Amino acid sequence: MGYSLKNKKILITCGPTWVPIDAVRVVSNVSSGALGQRIALDCARSGAKVTLLEGPVTVPLSSRSMRILKFRFFGELQKLLQQELRKNVDAVIHAAAVADYKLKKPVRHKLSSEKKTLRLEFVATPKLIRTIKRLKPTAFLVGFKFEPVISRKLVHQKTRDLFRQADCDVVVANQLTARGYKGFIVDKHNAIATGAADRRQVSKTLVRILSEQL
Repeated sequence: MGYSLKNKKILITCGPTWVPIDAVRVVSNVSSGALGQRIALDCARSGAKVTLLEGPVTVPLSSRSMRILKFRFFGELQKLLQQELRKNVDAVIHAAAVADYKLKKPVRHKLSSEKKTLRLEFVATPKLIRTIKRLKPTAFLVGFKFEPVISRKLVHQKTRDLFRQADCDVVVANQLTARGYKGFIVDKHNAIATGAADRRQVSKTLVRILSEQL
């Protein structure tokens, strides 16, 4: 790649997060974790000391070049983030698709499948990305914004809140449809670093940006 992140400590999250409904059922999302895994591998190849917090992904990553900590549930990711941010961290790449809602009162037993209807009340989960700079203000923070539709015209509108509320340094706004992947990397000055047609290009550009900033 030509970019060096030698000995930089980079914390990366990836994959979906579960929230429980009952003792056996969960609510999840369609994140595969593939982009976060690619970024982790590319950062490690560039010399970074990578810690990957990996959710229940489609294909778990196996690599000796980084430290991989597993989570499944929202609460587990929250605890791991707090734990890792107490350490020396140069950058955080928060690519996990974090659950936005959780059941107000999860059921400890298994709900009967004989019920004709089932009403569930959800409440918002804390925005984990908003805690990162509070816990580690010196870290370079990369946030992600997944949208059903994204374009060069929409990217500033869709990423505005992440810059304002989470103090991100860079945000990746992306979409995945039947036609394929599309992503934009934008900084806090509204400059678009790249418009990417695949995950490889997004990852390569992020490694370049990190090598320039760290």
